[in-house]
Amino acid sequence: MRFDTALREYVRTKILDIGSADLVVGIPTYNSESTVAHVLRTVADGLLKHFPGKKGVVLVSDGGSLDYTREVVQKIKLPGGVQRIIFIYRGLPGKGTALRAVFEAAVALRVGACAVFDSDLRSITPEWVERMVNPVLTGFDFVSPYYVRHKYDGTITNNIAYSLTRSLYGRRVRQPIGGDFGFSPKLAEYFTREYVWESDVARFGIDIWMTTSALCEGFQVCESWLGAKIHDPKDPAASLGPMFRQVVGTLFELMRKYESIWSRTNGSTSVPLLGVPLTAEAPVVEVDVGRLLRAFRQGLVHFGDVWKNVLEPENYGEWRALGEPAPVAAELWVRTVYDFASAHRDWDEDRGALVEMMTPLYFRRIASFIHETRDMTTEEAEAVIERQAVLFEENKPYLMRRCGIAAG
Repeated sequence: MRFDTALREYVRTKILDIGSADLVVGIPTYNSESTVAHVLRTVADGLLKHFPGKKGVVLVSDGGSLDYTREVVQKIKLPGGVQRIIFIYRGLPGKGTALRAVFEAAVALRVGACAVFDSDLRSITPEWVERMVNPVLTGFDFVSPYYVRHKYDGTITNNIAYSLTRSLYGRRVRQPIGGDFGFSPKLAEYFTREYVWESDVARFGIDIWMTTSALCEGFQVCESWLGAKIHDPKDPAASLGPMFRQVVGTLFELMRKYESIWSRTNGSTSVPLLGVPLTAEAPVVEVDVGRLLRAFRQGLVHFGDVWKNVLEPENYGEWRALGEPAPVAAELWVRTVYDFASAHRDWDEDRGALVEMMTPLYFRRIASFIHETRDMTTEEAEAVIERQAVLFEENKPYLMRRCGIAAG
C-alpha cells in the first residue's frame, strides 16, 4: 500500500496550530519507555540553553509502541516554550518512515534547522543539540555525528558502510549510519520529494540513504564531535542480520543510482569536522563469537553454491579453505564486498535475498576482526579499520573491472 504522507490528519492539525518554528528535533521511537524520557528532556534543555529566543518543537515519531513509550512522553513536563507532538506515523514500520514524518513536519513548519536523535541514547547531552543544529544555521545542509565508540560497537559501519561510502564517493564520513543527524530545510524538502518509502530505506536503510543523498546531490556536508556514544548496543551475532540486509541492500541500490558519480571518483578527502574533540570512553560491547562462526558454517552449507557463482574463483577458494579461528584477510573481505556489489548491480532475481546470503560472510569477517583486535585498545582497533578503508580505495579498480566499467 502506497502512503503519500507519513503524517496522520490530527498531526497536520497540530502543525497548523503551531504555525511555524525555528528549530525542530525529531525522536523516532519504538518500545522506548526506559530511555525516551532522558532523550526528550535533554533535547528540550539543549534547545533552551543554546538557542534561547528561538521557537523549538520536538517531534516524537512513534512506530506503534507496545509499551508505555507514548504515555511517558505525554507525562513529561518540558521547560520554557518548547512544544512537543507525539504521534504514530503512517507507512511501513521502521526508523525511515518515522523520519519521513519528521521531514514532512519540518517542511510544513518552515524551520531554520532540524536534527534527529535516536531514542535509546544514554550519553546525549544538551551540547549534542547545539552541535547538530548550529552547523546547519551557519550554512551546512547535513551534519553527521562523530562519536567515540567501543571497537565492537558499529560493526556494519566499521566493516562496510564507512569504507564503501568513502571509496565510492570520495568523502570520509566516519559514521554514515550513526543514527543522529542535523539537516537543513532545503535537504529536508529534498528528502520529502524522493519516494523511497516502500523500500529498505523505510527501515534501517534510512541513515545511509540520507548520507549518500547528501554527498551525491550537491549538499554541504560536515561532521560534528559528540563524544562517546552510549546506547543500547546490539550483538551482531544475535540481532544485526536484518539491519545488515537493509543497510547493505540500500548501499548497493544507491550504487546503481549514482554509478555515474562513483565510477568517476578516485581517492577520498575529509569533510569538515566541527567542534572541540571530546575525550570519552565508551562501554565495552560483548559479542558472541561462537554464534558468528556457527552462522558462517551454516551459510556455507545453505548458500555455498550461490557464493561460488557470485565470488571470483580465487575468493571463493579462500573462503572455503578458512579454518577456525583463521583470520579473514582484509583484502579478501574487500574483494568479497565488491563481488557482491557487482552481482547486485546485474541481479535479475530477489536482490534482498542476495544480500541476505552475504550476511554469514559478514559474520565471519566480524569474528576475524574480533580475534585480530582482542588485545587492542579502541584507538588501536581504529587504525585497523582505517587500513581496511584504504584497501577499499586501492581495490576500487577491481570493482570497476567486475562491473565492466572502463577506468576513467
